[in-house]
Amino acid sequence: MTDNFRHIVRVAGVDLNGNKQLRWALTGIRGIGINFATMICRVAGINPYMKAGYLTNEQVKEIEKILENPVKHGIPSWAVNRPKDYESGLDKHLITAKLVMAWREDVNRLRRIRAYRGIRHELGLPLRGQRTRSNFRHGATIGVSRRKK
Repeated sequence: MTDNFRHIVRVAGVDLNGNKQLRWALTGIRGIGINFATMICRVAGINPYMKAGYLTNEQVKEIEKILENPVKHGIPSWAVNRPKDYESGLDKHLITAKLVMAWREDVNRLRRIRAYRGIRHELGLPLRGQRTRSNFRHGATIGVSRRKK
């Protein structure tokens, strides 16, 4: 069994550490967390606790196929990171560069339509109602300076 071990496994264009458990190794792909990685392993019929270095080429292809369309393979739509996509209306799970591009497009769309969240993004301020009196301060001035007499 040691002759089939690979120290680096390539899944979805990302090099994964073969010494880690499969579910933890899959979290090395941007957009996949531990729970989603465990779901992928269960759907593919692979033990999530095995070392990723023991994956066969067929198992890697099965994981990649599930990553392309996870809802079609039985993963619930509440688990995907892009439910009801803005443009297509489909439940998608984006990974790697596609995820980063989608985030950037979403923020740019909010800026373009002058939404509150877009304006807060532009100003570098918090978007979700946090208090800003003492946090989120930028710049060199820390306290109140007194005018000299």
